[in-house]
Amino acid sequence: MTKPITPQRVNLVTLGVADLKRAEAFYAALGWHPHGEQPGVVFYRMAGQGMALGLFGLADLAEDQGRKGAALGTGAVTLAQNFPDRGSVDAAFDLAVSAGATSLKRPEEVFWGGYSGYYADPDGHVWELAHNPFWTVNDDGTLTIPDPE
Repeated sequence: MTKPITPQRVNLVTLGVADLKRAEAFYAALGWHPHGEQPGVVFYRMAGQGMALGLFGLADLAEDQGRKGAALGTGAVTLAQNFPDRGSVDAAFDLAVSAGATSLKRPEEVFWGGYSGYYADPDGHVWELAHNPFWTVNDDGTLTIPDPE
């Protein structure tokens, strides 16, 4: 097997937001705490090591991408959080909706044997909240995905 040219990892996900203060307030209502801030950008450390989420004003993000004046959308992306049990999924979903998220699909049993639901944050970014009985959610929030048989 040849070594990949780029490592198989993602260490920063950046969401374009229409109103940075509104987005910060939404994530604060979920219990998230910013780790760093630059003009027009807020960063959050994710559970485990070496992963972060950024919130970036849409106009500033378009300019940073070299597309000044472009109308950016949310794209066909789903962000996901996995939980150790169904009750935690329900509690996180209810908290997000009470903080201003739009319910897309209440958590329910799903075809692959797990339990999940979806909401959209105030900027339309879609989050899946799930319990996968085949994976382990470690105490630090990281996942252990078993090797294929």
